[in-house]
This record gives sequence, structure tokens and C-alpha cells, in this order.
Amino acid sequence: MSVEAHVLDRYAEGAERRQEDLCCPVDYDRDLLKLLPREIIDKDYGCGDPSRYVQTGDVVLDLGSGSGKICYMAAQLVGQQGQVIGVDMNDAMLALARKYQREMAEKLGGDRVRFVKGMIQDLALDVEATDKWLADHPIHDHEGLLALKAWQARQKHERPLITSESVDLVISNCVLNLVDDGDKRQLFDEIFRVVKPGGRIAISDIVCDEPVPDSLKQDPQLWSGCISGSLQEQEFLQGFVDAGFVSAKIDQWGEEPWRVVDGIEFRAVTVTATKPEGDECMDFGHAVIYKGPYEKVHDDEGHVYYRGQRMAVCERTFRFLTKGPMKDDFIGIAPAAMGEGKPWCAPSGTLRSAAETKGGINIGGESGGSCC
Repeated sequence: MSVEAHVLDRYAEGAERRQEDLCCPVDYDRDLLKLLPREIIDKDYGCGDPSRYVQTGDVVLDLGSGSGKICYMAAQLVGQQGQVIGVDMNDAMLALARKYQREMAEKLGGDRVRFVKGMIQDLALDVEATDKWLADHPIHDHEGLLALKAWQARQKHERPLITSESVDLVISNCVLNLVDDGDKRQLFDEIFRVVKPGGRIAISDIVCDEPVPDSLKQDPQLWSGCISGSLQEQEFLQGFVDAGFVSAKIDQWGEEPWRVVDGIEFRAVTVTATKPEGDECMDFGHAVIYKGPYEKVHDDEGHVYYRGQRMAVCERTFRFLTKGPMKDDFIGIAPAAMGEGKPWCAPSGTLRSAAETKGGINIGGESGGSCC
């Protein structure tokens, strides 16, 4: 049996009866759990709580949504204007999540949650539609296989399951490690594709402190148990950076390993990051001051910020920094009067003189400005 088939079987069993070894202890918001049916809570498996990053009005995509617990928690946070989409490959888990959809819609005061069948490493492919196509077009030879590939290519282009730049926040709870190593690069790229410019990710997963040897990777029980498919700590972060995200950060870190196998520590982490906005760099005279405590810091786009210095930034970078996850470390100075800007991004380390910034509007002087 392949690793993928073992994962499907094991989580199908998890939809029937609780599997204690598939989950880490997590302190979820009890108020958000009150509305949920007991079966959804009991048959959910994860290692973190990405729901705490959901904001009002968000379009949220939950990768590997399982029983639907995090989706129904997020639905209470996005409000009437928000939307939550759960994507999962397992029919038994999808059936469990959909079982309570009408009941939850009544409790929430609106039907703002939907569940779709798909692979998280290929979010454009509608697997439910693929199943229907295969039922009507059984494959008996190579020509049939080519016809399937051609149909899938058209479907992904014309009717993608998740469209590009349509999601404010991608969340996931202990699922990325289940994806085959050969597909992980595509997985990170797909997450980047579907996030809106300025959108975010909050991914809870299991990482390891040393490389996992092939002997453990070949163990289907360890793989489906969220162990042997784990990436190393730095690889996990770098995967999001390589895909194009910035401000990648380990926001939650399990102090104690969840499992130790052959001396390798496997622990739960939650990583957050942001997708840069795609606007043209326009210079209007904005500046930021890095508060410290370090002499200087660098961001993922090659900028350097010297402690206590007024650094020249374009309007796009300024907007990102003053709203970013490290905004408390920076002071933003907006121009006193917004004149006509010019297409320009300051070379790294360019200072903005005091004469240029006098009378500017300070942002974050007390509670924080910005950093990327």
C-alpha cells in the first residue's frame, strides 16, 4: 500500500472512531467550541490552533479541513461578510464535516462554510468533479489516460477549485507533513498562488530538528501519524520564503517534543507569513525608524534598517511595514503632504534626511510602527 493510500485509510478510520495518537494537546478557545457538535470535536486531529489568526471579513481557506472543527470555529470569527472554505481529500472526513453543515448554518445565522474535495498540493484541481468525469469516462488504455490529463488541464484553467489571489488567510492544522516530499515544493507554491496580495498564512504543523532518514520515511504508520513526512525547522520556514512570502515567523513553538523517534525530536509549531502587495514602488517621501534593540535588521526583500535612523521606503513598503506582524518594532513617518510620487524604490540603506521628514505624520511612536 502506498503512503498516500495509508493516509487516506487511517484518516477514514479517524472519521469513524477517535485516534488518540493523531493529535497533540491543544488549548482551543472554549467559547468557539460551544457551538460545535461533540462528534466534530472528538474526531478532529491537529497540533495547533490557527483559528486565532482569523479576522472579521476574512475569506479563509483551511487546508486538510478534516472534521470541519477549525472551519466552524473560523466561521464564528469572520462574521457575516466573511467566508470559510475547507479542502480535504478524504471522503469520510468530508462527509463528517458536511453532516453538520445545515445545523451549523442555523447556529451561525448564515451558511458561510463550504467543503470541497481537493489535494492541498494542487488547489486548482476539483477532485470531486474528476471523480464524476471518471465515472462517465472509465480509463481502459493509454488514450483514456491522456484524455483525463487533457480534461484536468482544462478544468484547472477554466474552473479552478480555488482561484488565484482569492483568499485572505490560509490556515492548516498538522496536514502539510502528510504530503509526499516530491510534492512539497508545489504545495508551497499553490498556497502562495491562492493568497491575495497582502494576505496571510497561519500554518500549524509538526517539524523536526534533524533530517528524517529514509528508513523512517518508508514507515507508513509514522508517515500517516504526522511524523516521518515532517520538514526540518528551517526548511519549513524557507519553503514559504522560497514561494514568495515575507515576514515568515515561528509564532508558536512547542516547548516539549510531541514525539522523539530514533533521537529525532518532532514538535508542533505555528508559522505565520504575509504575501507582498504587488503595487508598483512609488516614492512619496515615506520613512521608517527601527527602534532597536539590534544595530540593524534586514527584511526578505533586501532592505536594511539601521537602529534609530530615518530609512527611505516606497509607499508600498511603508504600507506593508506599518501593518505588518512586527510593527511594534518600528516608527513610521508619512509625508506631511502627499505630492506627486515617482516610480522608485530606495536602494537598500538609503536614509531620509530630517529636512525631508520634518512635519511628517508619526505612526507607531508609542505602540509601534513597522517592520517587515
